[in-house]
Amino acid sequence: MRTLVLRITLAVAAVFQVALAAGFLFAPADFAGLLGLPPAAGWAPWIFAMFSARALALAYGSVLAFLRPERYRSWIIAMIGVQAIDWLATVAFITAGTITVQQASTAAFMPILFIAGLVIGFPRGRDARDGQASRGADGADGAHDVAHEASDADADATVAA
Repeated sequence: MRTLVLRITLAVAAVFQVALAAGFLFAPADFAGLLGLPPAAGWAPWIFAMFSARALALAYGSVLAFLRPERYRSWIIAMIGVQAIDWLATVAFITAGTITVQQASTAAFMPILFIAGLVIGFPRGRDARDGQASRGADGADGAHDVAHEASDADADATVAA
């Protein structure tokens, strides 16, 4: 059940990240208008495009963790941190009166739901040991050589296909 909660959370987070990336990359003015925000400065589309690349990377990592949660525990921890920063920043800007709860939209509550799902489903105990065993026979603290990484990438591509 915990793994199901985790996988649903990672899938929904990935969809959110792709949607944000697309909105900020292809239609930043429309996206801001949809949230009731005033037009941004002329340089804003540049930073939005850079954010879009990072949002796509977050989506990609979420898909990897969805496919192999025990292996990508560090990624899950990083996503908990990202969601916490998102929520704290949103609360700070709402509290300061810079944006409203309506303008914050799902950022006012989804990070808390994502954190809850990631914490509840976080691989522990046997799940974590299984992930350690799949890291390879080198016995190192999670380090892989280049050949091992290449075989993992091939395995990930096979799973995704």
